[in-house]
Amino acid sequence: MKLSEIDATLRQIRVSPVKTLGQNFLHDQNLARWIVAKAELAADDFVVEIGPGLGALTEFALASGAHVLALEKDARLADFLRENLRNERIEVRHGDALDFDPRELFVHGPVKLLGNLPYYVASQLLLRFIAQPSAISLGVLMLQNEMARRLSAQPRSPEYGALTLLVQSSYKVEFLRSVPKTVFLPEPEVDSALIEISPRAPGELPDHDAETFRRLVRTGFSQRRKQLRKLLRSEVPDWSAAVDDGGFDLRARAEELTLAQWIGLARIVRSPAPENRAPGDPELFPVVDQGDQFVRLAHRAEVHGDNLRHRAVHIFLFNAAGELFLQKRSWRKDRHPGTWDSSAAGHLEGEEEYDIAAVRELKEELGVTAKLDRVRKLGPSDQTGQEFIWLYRAQPEGPFQLEPAEIETGGFFPTDLIDRWREARPGDFAPGFIECWKAFRETKCAGTAER
Repeated sequence: MKLSEIDATLRQIRVSPVKTLGQNFLHDQNLARWIVAKAELAADDFVVEIGPGLGALTEFALASGAHVLALEKDARLADFLRENLRNERIEVRHGDALDFDPRELFVHGPVKLLGNLPYYVASQLLLRFIAQPSAISLGVLMLQNEMARRLSAQPRSPEYGALTLLVQSSYKVEFLRSVPKTVFLPEPEVDSALIEISPRAPGELPDHDAETFRRLVRTGFSQRRKQLRKLLRSEVPDWSAAVDDGGFDLRARAEELTLAQWIGLARIVRSPAPENRAPGDPELFPVVDQGDQFVRLAHRAEVHGDNLRHRAVHIFLFNAAGELFLQKRSWRKDRHPGTWDSSAAGHLEGEEEYDIAAVRELKEELGVTAKLDRVRKLGPSDQTGQEFIWLYRAQPEGPFQLEPAEIETGGFFPTDLIDRWREARPGDFAPGFIECWKAFRETKCAGTAER
C-alpha cells in the first residue's frame, strides 16, 4: 500500500495512529516484499504476524500460499483486514499479542514469525514467543535499531548483555539491515532494523542446564563493571579452575565472556549427567514373557534390536491448572529422538520393581520426588516397543531440574491442546506416549484407576 493510500485508508476507517501502541505503518512495498522474501515462505508454512496493521506484509505472505494468523490489537484495523483480505488461509484475531498463548502454535507445527514489533513492548513480545519450548522455526522481525543490535551483539561490545545471551543460547540472531524512519507513516522517533532469528541445531552447543545458565548470566550482568569472580563467588567458588577451563581472564567482566564460556560456567555449577550409554554397554533390562513374568536379563542393544518384551514406566505430571508436563526427548536418544514424550519415562533395570523405577526416573530426569499414583498398566505392542508399561500420575510442587543429556526442553500444556496437537501432528510424539495418553484419556473417561 502506497503512502497516499495509507493516509486515505486511515481517514476512511477513522484511525489516527496511536503513538503509545507503536502504530507506524510501512509504506515501502519493495521493503515489505523483501522482508517476506527473507522468510522463504511456502504453501505448507504457517505464519504468525504480530501487528499486521493495514497488511503491508500480510498481502505478500498470503501471496506465497502460506497460512497466516494475524494478531492485531486495534479492533478497527482487525476489521479492516477481515474485510479487505478475504482469504480462507488467513485468520485475523483481535487482541493483544502479549495475551496470546504461544503453546497453541504447536498444533500447526514449525511456525514462522513476522512482525513490526511495537517498540515499547518488543522485548516482552519476543521473549514470550521464543521462550522454550517454542514452535518458532524462523523469525524475521522489525525492531528498534538499538534492540536489534543488542540481540545480535558480540562480546566486548556496548550492546552485549544479558538479553543477548538469553536469546542467543537458543537462537542464532542475524542483523539484516537498518531501516530509515522515512518508510513509515507516521515516522517513528527512532531508527529501525530487521533481524532474523532461527533455532540452534541440536547438539550445536554443549549440554547445560538452562536455568543455571540464566541465573548466572543475570547475576553476572547485574553489576556490569564488577568482576565476575566477585559476583559469582557463591556459585563458582574455585574461580581459578573455571578460568583455566574457560580460557578467560581472571579479572573478566560479564561482557568479556562468549556464549560458549558462559555455558562452560553453567556446566561447572551443574554438571550434566553422562550421555546416554551407547548400544552394547552393559545396561541390563529384564526380558519377560507374555504374562510379564521374568525370563532373563539382556543388554539394552539386544532387547531393542530383537524387540524383546521388557518393562518400562511412564509418569504424567500435572500442575494445579490441570496441565500436563511434556518433555522433548534429546536428539541423542537411540529411539524417537527429538519427539515429545511423557513427563518422565524409562526402563526397569535388573530386578527393579515398577514403583521403584518410577521414583528413580522422576528423580533422574526432572530432579523431583512426588507421591505417585498408579493409573493403568499397558501391554506390549509395536507402538510401545514391546514394553509392559505402568503409567503413573502425580502433582509435584517442583521446580524441575531437567537433565540436559536426556531432555532437550519441556513445558506444561493444556490437555485439550495435547488432544488437538496429537490429532494434527502425531509424528511429533513418541509412540509410547501416544499409547499412554490414549489409555489415560480412556481411564479418565471411565472414572477409574487401576491399583
